Amino acid sequence: MKSGIHPSYRKVLFVDASSGDEWVSYSTMTGSDTRPHKGEDLPVVRVDISSFSHPFWTGQSREVDTEGRMDRFRRRYNVKGGASAAPAPAAAKPAAAAAPAKAEAAAPAKPAGKAKKK
Repeated sequence: MKSGIHPSYRKVLFVDASSGDEWVSYSTMTGSDTRPHKGEDLPVVRVDISSFSHPFWTGQSREVDTEGRMDRFRRRYNVKGGASAAPAPAAAKPAAAAAPAKAEAAAPAKPAGKAKKK
């Protein structure tokens, strides 16, 4: 293996931003800050979602709304949702029973002609 071209592989402290859980693993990733963990300073890498907070692993449904995108979607398409969803419009009075549409006369079918021979 060539020396000097591979990143260093070291212990890193991963922190789940949504649940606050921490774990130590080996990685080539680097963090901007360090934190003491069991007597050694480790670089900290923050992750948005991990197995501690992902709905598939936790069995809980959770919305991760970044920059109000869910609210904007609900307002735009008038979708019912969480507490921040736009209120649905009031139901209109039921319309009187509409008269059944008249069936239009079907166009007469073309008579079956002789098949052209080639």
